[in-house]
Amino acid sequence: MLLSDAKVKAAKVPEGKKQVKLADGGGMYLLVSPSGKYWRMDYRFGEKRRTLSLGVYPTVTLKAARNKREDARKLLDQNIDPSQTKKKERRKTVADAQAATFEGVARELIAKNKEKWSSNYSTSTQSRLERHVFPWIGSMKVADIEAPDVLALLQKVEKHGKIETAHRLKMLCGQVFRYAVATGRIKSDPIRDLKGALAPIVNIHRATITEPKKIGELLRAIEGFEGTLVVQCALRMTPYVFTRPGELRHAEWLEVDLEAAEWRIPAEKMKMNAAHIVPLSDQVIAILKELQPLTGGGKYVFPSIRNIHRPMSENTINASLRRIGYDKTEICAHGFRAMASTLLHEQGWKSDIIERQLAHKEGNAIKGAYNHARHLPDRKQMMQQWADYLDGLRDGAAVIPISRKA
Repeated sequence: MLLSDAKVKAAKVPEGKKQVKLADGGGMYLLVSPSGKYWRMDYRFGEKRRTLSLGVYPTVTLKAARNKREDARKLLDQNIDPSQTKKKERRKTVADAQAATFEGVARELIAKNKEKWSSNYSTSTQSRLERHVFPWIGSMKVADIEAPDVLALLQKVEKHGKIETAHRLKMLCGQVFRYAVATGRIKSDPIRDLKGALAPIVNIHRATITEPKKIGELLRAIEGFEGTLVVQCALRMTPYVFTRPGELRHAEWLEVDLEAAEWRIPAEKMKMNAAHIVPLSDQVIAILKELQPLTGGGKYVFPSIRNIHRPMSENTINASLRRIGYDKTEICAHGFRAMASTLLHEQGWKSDIIERQLAHKEGNAIKGAYNHARHLPDRKQMMQQWADYLDGLRDGAAVIPISRKA
């Protein structure tokens, strides 16, 4: 006998029973229990008995449940399992809901730019968002987020004195919102309403030393550094190559060709996402050969002391400089780049050669496509003479200009 609205409404669990089933035909029935009333449909698929949930009464009425039963029957007629179809639809609904959140859009953006961005930039971008943004607005629908929501999380960072980080996060959030605009999730970027809302960044130049006599003192202090061989070699090598600190600590043995005296850094590791060649002076070759028996069997030239499968900590060089008596107002790992740039320019080396060795961005797109090998013979000469010059300062030689090409 078919069910009626009145019978469904009045249905109760008989005394002494845990539940009762009220059939409606076509495999559909109402499962009544003390906790509620549930629509179910039993059917066979692939020689197996299965049960499909059709909803909860009264949210799903008798009429609605019957419509769902008919939809399921149509799928069965096409040899399609309605339970699997329902699971797929549920997964899609969940995926669509997640994709509509700020975190979903952000992760989609990162994945889309995986090939374009360097691995370091992708990793740092994801890390910053996970640490400072996702906990606050990550689960919110991107369309529901307004400027005050973003400002609140940025001010949490700002209050800790991390002004530059707050501005960087504002920029990253802007990238996510603009991508959401481009993909039709929202109509406008709320970040544009935050102009002037954060304290301005006070530009502080990287601490460095450019007076030759003081450079000599620094180099002698580096030579006297007492630490692990890995850190000793990394610290000694830093002034010679003047790469970015992250590039040095992520150096891999597969990138180093001791015979050709070159260290070729792949594009994905570079800030500007362009391959870079570092000519290796005799001094650097000697350092690497000293270190090779210890770390040459692994991936990284300068592995972590705790895990050889990971690179040296990002703060190792700066911490080592502090140990030899130099505070952050005097010199930092990044400061060796400014040191080299300043002195090499003073010594008359062409700016194009210096800038290329510093791996600064090329203004010309065509040049940029081939810039990793530009000026390479001159750069090799410059790097060797720079290393010789530093050794002279370290050993207390008279301060003389670096011999350069005319």
